[in-house]
Amino acid sequence: MFEQPVNFCAESDALYEILAPLSDSDFDQPGQFKGWTINDILGHLHTWNVAADAGLNDVPTFNTMRTQLEAALRAGQTILAFEKAWRRGVAGRALLQAWHGFYTEMSARFAMADPKHRVKWVGPDMSVRSSITARHMETWAHSQAIYDMLGLQRSDADRIKDIAMLGINTFGWCFSIRGLRVPDAPPHVRLTLPSGAIWQWFAESEENLIEGSATEFCQVTTQVRNISDTNLKLHGPTATQWMAIAQCFAGPPENPPASGSRFMQTV
Repeated sequence: MFEQPVNFCAESDALYEILAPLSDSDFDQPGQFKGWTINDILGHLHTWNVAADAGLNDVPTFNTMRTQLEAALRAGQTILAFEKAWRRGVAGRALLQAWHGFYTEMSARFAMADPKHRVKWVGPDMSVRSSITARHMETWAHSQAIYDMLGLQRSDADRIKDIAMLGINTFGWCFSIRGLRVPDAPPHVRLTLPSGAIWQWFAESEENLIEGSATEFCQVTTQVRNISDTNLKLHGPTATQWMAIAQCFAGPPENPPASGSRFMQTV
């Protein structure tokens, strides 16, 4: 057993706890992330949890999902339309329970797998550890829009380290996917965890440095907040440039949200 599946399940449980009291109609509420509703977010998470699990345990099912996705996108469907069709329109509390039951069982299956085993994905194959970490990151990032729309302050735990590591590991990739030269020296990163512990990466430097909250670093690298809406301290041009384009998730380059456009709403 290894810790990443446990962390994914705990993050999902935290989201389930705030969704459990909601009525079916509440799931139609739109948020600040592209106007996605709670149904959209939960459907997105559930669809790709199932795909990740199939990549580990049922490759024919995974291949079918990938083929269906590619056909839908060629036909001009949006990703949300594909996901809604895939889950046959299940929404609201029924979707909540389907997602909850699946991620619980999925976490147990991943925990029993070899973390180095390679599994299928819509992009390049990845390790079991990377696959479940990516699901943790997606759950944490997309749930921020739900916390914001419900006016709830998230209380993070040190499991956020898994997400911060994705941010660290994608330093060079953030530049290369934009056709930019990767800086010779990444900035020293010094983050404070929710527990108060300090994490540090890359060579120590006071001139080339990012320091502050691990939560806010993850908010920037998952693009749920603009760097200007955090209290992260940036020293040096490399740190500034990186945080302006940071993106720890796969796909083509995406721009961060505009300054001031993502915030906890007053309910």
